[in-house]
Formats: sequence, C-alpha cells, structure tokens
Amino acid sequence: MSTHSMQRDEYDHPAYDGGERHAVARRIEEPPYAWRAPFTSYFYREVGFTLTGLPPAVAGFAVAVALFSFGVGTVVTVLGLPVLAALTAAARGFGGLERARVRGLLALDVPAPAPVRAVRPGAWGGITARIADAAGWKAVLYQVVMFPWAILSMAVSLVFLCVGWALALYPVYHWVFPRYVDWPGYRVFDFTGSDGVRHEYYIESPLQIAGVCLLGMLFVFLTPQLVRGLTNVNRLAARGLLGR
Repeated sequence: MSTHSMQRDEYDHPAYDGGERHAVARRIEEPPYAWRAPFTSYFYREVGFTLTGLPPAVAGFAVAVALFSFGVGTVVTVLGLPVLAALTAAARGFGGLERARVRGLLALDVPAPAPVRAVRPGAWGGITARIADAAGWKAVLYQVVMFPWAILSMAVSLVFLCVGWALALYPVYHWVFPRYVDWPGYRVFDFTGSDGVRHEYYIESPLQIAGVCLLGMLFVFLTPQLVRGLTNVNRLAARGLLGR
C-alpha cells in the first residue's frame, strides 16, 4: 500500500496568530483507493479503532458523569470545586489516550492542547485553573457525546465485516453442510405452515452459491467506506475537542 507520509490535507496548513506558529492536526497516511481498501492494513486499523473503542469510551463516560454529578451536587461546599478540577484533569488524560489511538489507528496526528497554567500560586490556584480549563471541558464533552457513537461504530463495523466475509467465502466452506450437518447447503429457513406444508430453502446450486458470493463481495467492498465514514466522525471530534 502506497502512502504519503506526513502529507497535509485541507485542515493541515499551519495557522499563525501574532507571528506565532501553532501545531494543527495532520494526516500521517493517506487512505487507499476503494478497490484496494478491504485488503489493506489501513482498513483493518480503522476496524480495530471501532472494535477497541468501547472500553475507553465506557470508562471515560462513567468518570465524566460521576465526577460532574458529584461536583455540581457539592459545588456549594468546598468539596465541589476540587471534584470539578479532578474532572477536567481526568478528561485530559482520557483525551490523551484517545489522541494516541487516533494517531496509531486512524493515521491522524492531533496535537495536544496547551498545558494548564495557574494564574495564582498554591493549591487553590491550581484548582481554579483546572476549573477554568477550556480544553479540559472540551475533553469532558468528547467523553460524553462520543460514548453512544462508540457503541454504534463497534456494532455496525463488526456486523458488516463478519457478514461480508461470511457470504463472500461461502463457496469455500459450502461442503461442510452436506458432510457434517446433513443439509444440501446452508439452510435459510425451514418451517411448516398452518396448512401442514413444509417450506425449506437451501443455498446449494452453483448459481445460488455464486449469488451469495457476489453479495458478500459487495459487502466486503462497501464496508471500508462505511467504516471510514464512521471513523471520520471520530477524526472531526478529535480535531475539534481534543486538539489545540
């Protein structure tokens, strides 16, 4: 697979503010063409991103909701402010983990936001700086809004990937059914109607087998485009909520 290392896309031009150059998100690998996508490591890294995204999403969502609820509920006391400060700090940690996953599996390098700088010295200066940390709150928002997306992405990717290859490879394992299951082929349905007539359908003829294989290949070539669409949402969210 040919790639263009460190190639910039339309979001990757350096930005300037008062003469100072700021790092921005950049692609570190170009996606393959559609006809090659199902057989490239790029696609399977994207699938890996969707399949491994649920555990950190669950953890990040649980921490964000728990700390936010407890912090807001106790904000009238002294305890609420340190809890909210811990929330933004934890969200930054989860954001760093997500940026590493986006870089390693989605080939997008998202620079970390600027570190928190306390204006006033002492413990309360650090706490108030954490509470006023815009990047930390954006990371909290990422943990909340991307949690259901992680569930959807994992389910859709897994279903389409398994169904596509299971159908496409049916000619390879068709012989298993007549030899070990005593079916002439894969049984699509088998039931007896109210009139006592038995209805059954097996995929057994060469034409049927070829049709199933073609349908599977259609799934195989469409799945990378579907997965890329799902992961593009993660790329945009990481750019907007986890970067600088």
